[in-house]
Amino acid sequence: MIAARASLIEATAYPTAASEAGKPHAGIEFYRLLTGCAPAEADISADDDFDRHVLASILAAAVMDGGSIAERAGLSAQELNDLLIGCFPSAMVRAFTWIPESTSETDDETIMVRDLLLAQRSTEGDVGRWLAAMVARRAMEPNHLWEDLGLRERPELSRLLLRHFAPLATRNTRNMRWKRFFYRMLCEDDGFVMCTTPVCTQCNDFDLCFGEENGESRMAERRREFLRGSGDHVDAARSA
Repeated sequence: MIAARASLIEATAYPTAASEAGKPHAGIEFYRLLTGCAPAEADISADDDFDRHVLASILAAAVMDGGSIAERAGLSAQELNDLLIGCFPSAMVRAFTWIPESTSETDDETIMVRDLLLAQRSTEGDVGRWLAAMVARRAMEPNHLWEDLGLRERPELSRLLLRHFAPLATRNTRNMRWKRFFYRMLCEDDGFVMCTTPVCTQCNDFDLCFGEENGESRMAERRREFLRGSGDHVDAARSA
């Protein structure tokens, strides 16, 4: 317990990538603390393993952002504690030992996305409920949603949504970007029309809705920067 807690404190002390050469990468170290492996090594062939990978990835992304991990992940401290106990018992960490209670209120936009997801759940239990809140909160961040969830690629996000929110996800028949799709569904449910043209291919915002979401994951990018920083540190030490 003490060793695990010390590792967690050390990891969360460095919320950005390789802030100092030789220091642990916050997101990867936290993911490893929860799962016992690095994100790139995760086996997600089974649904339960996939769920644990997703939850660990979101928490790791929240760690990388700094601040209250519970708030950044979209959970209360109690919900985060329950998640850790239920999904990562071998990690031997508990939220109440290291995360201050968040005093910020959930904004209306996050609540709307969360409620949209909750209304379209296709699995029972706490995991789907936690993920609705976590996905909604991370959707408020500025990058592609799969990146801000800490996932390795966009197909993992599609799998997550199809698994836990299938009635909603299956409506995205044209593979629209998920954030844009969420807001389109919210507008349609309220009787509004978000789009400026009736045909997507004639819309000036086509690339915003359907553009590629490829690229390097936040975890991989930060790891690359970390390794490069460590190499520079070693070279400097050798030349000193």
